[in-house]
Amino acid sequence: MDDIQPLFGVLRQSVQPDIVDKIERLVREAPDRKLCRVNALAFAASERLDEEETINAFLHAAHLGIFEMSWNVLCPGCGGVLDANTSLKTVQSEEYTCALCAAGYEPTLDEMVEVTFTVSPRVRHIEAHDPHRLPTLEYFRQIYWGSGIELPEDDFEAKVDGFMLEELELPPGGKAVISLQLPADFVIVFEPVTHAAQFLDVKGEPTKERQSLSLIFDRTHRHHETLTLRPGPLRIALENHTDVRVLPSVCIANEALHNLLGRRRPFLTAKRLLTNQTFRDIYRTDTIDVDQRLKITSLTFLFTDLRGSTELYDRVGDLAAFDLVRMHFGILNDIVSSEAGAVVKTIGDAVMATFPTPDRAVLAAMRMREAMLKLNGERGSEDLLLKIGIHEGPCIAVNLNERQDYFGQTVNIASRVQHLATSREIFATGSVLDDPRASDLLVRHGLKPMSQSVTLRGITDEISVYTIP
Repeated sequence: MDDIQPLFGVLRQSVQPDIVDKIERLVREAPDRKLCRVNALAFAASERLDEEETINAFLHAAHLGIFEMSWNVLCPGCGGVLDANTSLKTVQSEEYTCALCAAGYEPTLDEMVEVTFTVSPRVRHIEAHDPHRLPTLEYFRQIYWGSGIELPEDDFEAKVDGFMLEELELPPGGKAVISLQLPADFVIVFEPVTHAAQFLDVKGEPTKERQSLSLIFDRTHRHHETLTLRPGPLRIALENHTDVRVLPSVCIANEALHNLLGRRRPFLTAKRLLTNQTFRDIYRTDTIDVDQRLKITSLTFLFTDLRGSTELYDRVGDLAAFDLVRMHFGILNDIVSSEAGAVVKTIGDAVMATFPTPDRAVLAAMRMREAMLKLNGERGSEDLLLKIGIHEGPCIAVNLNERQDYFGQTVNIASRVQHLATSREIFATGSVLDDPRASDLLVRHGLKPMSQSVTLRGITDEISVYTIP
């Protein structure tokens, strides 16, 4: 472990030292399971660190090779990891099926794809680097369930005993038999490696006759159909037709199981990471494949433009105007980044930025306006007059011109709304101000938006637009 000290020395050059100290202590001292799929938001909360700074720290650490990033497709129901990817580029399926929940889901980047960080084997070897050697319960804890499930630390095994009747490790090509007494409950035979499940609806009069069930695990049969059995003895014949071990378990779908899976906590979503400026700067060409179209249910777009920039170049000259515009870009970029946003691109004197939630975009817009007023005051001129438009809605993340970008009507509306503004105005749509956090923000600042219905070029229906004074 001593040879990793230079890595943390380099990390301190771009990350706050106190955050680096806590990450280094995690890497050196934490038990193995704490270093598998680290939830950056949970780490920030436990260490009382700023979330954005912590996310940025883990991104820089991953870039240095201290951690490996994983993009995990999650089941919205049980929180299980349906697919683990080393890059967002490999999230290609149009639908992911959870055998445990018997449901299929179209992946979205909002809450269905988490981003986690596992310590690199070059830095420290942990058990999860070879997941097929983990004990069954640790496989569930570290590999199957996503980082949004808040599993108990001390009494995890006791909690699992409340719903798990039997568990078995079956090597490649292996065969085994499980014999047990079926209770009058809804029982699930679940295998987390191949994501296979067999539902058993156990009801009716108890029987003393032995019932039989045969299951084959081969990564293709999901065993979705529900079988009706009676309480009493059951013999389950199991065969592993894969090239890895499987871990079939027999569980009761009872309150103990639901309570365990019901404890949720925030996690770093792919959407939030794509709107992070540090991520865009570090992984500029390694985000989305050119053929991918990834859906986002809700993203907030902010467009800015300078009013009268052509006259500015005539008035002060090309060189002075260029320096002013470049200074304005720097200020806006810093504000966007500090509000958990990211600049997608600049177009002439305009900026397109994204934010994970409407309130962060509104606060960024207010700060941008104040920053331009301050800069103009310092110069004794009105050279920088900023027009701002904000809109929230669904979109598609794409790769355009070798750069991560966004496509859809939400983007078009946000751009059109910005064009409505004159100087120093912030225009926001109803979908932005319908967000409780955004409306509370305006109330705290004593601002009362004025509404109007407008028709935007290329948009069929009228929309509600608010002027934020």
